[in-house]
Amino acid sequence: METRGRAAIGRPRGFDTDEALEQAMRVFWEQGYEGASLTDLTNAMGITRTSMYAAFGNKEDLFRKALERYTEGPASYGARAMREPTARQVATAFLGGSVRATTGPGRPAGCLGVQGSLAAGDPGRNARDALVAWRNEAVSLLRDRFQQAVDEGDLSPDTDPELLARYLMTVANGIAVQASGGVPREDLQQVADMALRNWPPA
Repeated sequence: METRGRAAIGRPRGFDTDEALEQAMRVFWEQGYEGASLTDLTNAMGITRTSMYAAFGNKEDLFRKALERYTEGPASYGARAMREPTARQVATAFLGGSVRATTGPGRPAGCLGVQGSLAAGDPGRNARDALVAWRNEAVSLLRDRFQQAVDEGDLSPDTDPELLARYLMTVANGIAVQASGGVPREDLQQVADMALRNWPPA
């Protein structure tokens, strides 16, 4: 992936853009879009505002890049879950991944996709819209996977793939909110297990 605003030839940027983006992601994850000030971001990234703008664009651009990094890193359990052989295994991997990602040691509690848009007013509207689209994309992927399961006979023909996908996402979002409030991993795994007890039969 090409980084916009490359340093001029012969003038090294002087910082690791990958590590800087990692730190920005953690700040957004912990503080949300509006809660993360430019000072918080640049301090965590170890760079000046000028360097931040040159390497990543404005705060909104930086947030979108941080969300991409989050999707490919801590939230990559979602893409892996889609490759499971049965719909129930998809759901199990998805909720289990949500529990682990939102309660992992040495990282912020909760989910950037949920935390990032909480209490976002007008200045954070674009970030909030990006997160709505991000969550809707996950629902669409789940829906398509569950439709495939219906077509293959893995789920009953009267299963509503859209409703099932939204149910799973609602449970995962709830797990993220509970995790941000300090609920331990073991308790949240029990919630995931309970949700899966209601899984529709084939």
